[in-house]
Amino acid sequence: MNVIELHTKVWAGLQARRQQLPHSLLLVGQKGTGKYDLARLFAASLLCEQPQENGQACGKCLACNWYSQGNHPDFRLLQPDALSDEGEVEDGKKKPSQQITIDQVRGLDDFLTIGTHRAGLRVILVNPAEAMNRNTANALLKTLEEPAPGTLFLLVSNEPLRLLPTIRSRCQVVPVPLPQPKAAEKVLAEAGLADAARWLALAGGSPGLALELSASGQGAWLEMLIKRLSTGRNADALAIAGEMEKVIKDSKGKLLLKTVVEALQKWLVDLTMARNGLPVRYFLPQQATISGLADMIPAVRLNHAYRDMIKRRQEAEQPLNARLFLEGVFLDYRALFAN
Repeated sequence: MNVIELHTKVWAGLQARRQQLPHSLLLVGQKGTGKYDLARLFAASLLCEQPQENGQACGKCLACNWYSQGNHPDFRLLQPDALSDEGEVEDGKKKPSQQITIDQVRGLDDFLTIGTHRAGLRVILVNPAEAMNRNTANALLKTLEEPAPGTLFLLVSNEPLRLLPTIRSRCQVVPVPLPQPKAAEKVLAEAGLADAARWLALAGGSPGLALELSASGQGAWLEMLIKRLSTGRNADALAIAGEMEKVIKDSKGKLLLKTVVEALQKWLVDLTMARNGLPVRYFLPQQATISGLADMIPAVRLNHAYRDMIKRRQEAEQPLNARLFLEGVFLDYRALFAN
């Protein structure tokens, strides 16, 4: 996906900072807008020895070769193990961490004290920044308060309000907005995504999330969930919970419980839109079905359900029992249609 084409203004703004870089930049925006890819491309352009006219890395110099192979001596990536290539779960092995650990931050000590390659810039990319717990964030804060010379921290965040205020205050914020739908559809189509408009709507306008949802194996669970939710008052809440729990387990960490809850949140938004005589926002092919279901539900009941689902989304981060959690969620959904 060509994120520079999607965010030409953001890229131009990043390039304008090259002459006087701050110690830290915080790229913020909705999940799937391409923030991480932008940050990686910007890091590559800063480390490149022969950048192109538009600032992009040349892809040919020694520095670019190191960077592409993941072993540039002046670059470090801090991210949860679950996001790395090594994050696959094997039977009987511990699940990869969903957090950036304090050991990862402490591991920067030597990196920050030794000299840089050819007296160049040192870049640390933190993605997503909200994956740090308080202890990890405080450890990083000490480094941000007294940054080493020639060092740039690039933080990427989908939820910046979850960061410590002291970390946010030490970063220059770079908003990465949702791209224009037509531009996003064009880029997605060029990336080989069929029915780009449908997936983009489902992803709330985030092209990266649209690609993720449509990827092999991702669309299957969603289609199954849509089919079950479409039955309304006839939905078998316990059976749906069992099916979704199995899908989550079989995905080996690729499908998270919170992702299922987010899909149900979008379904509730569309029910509310339809209840008020408006077009649905996310599930475009299901417009007629959702409109029919919405007519069965009192508007006030939908409002309460959405507020409750916001709390469920928070609980989904650390549920005591995933199966019981899902059963509660789908029983609440079926209760919307009670007489």
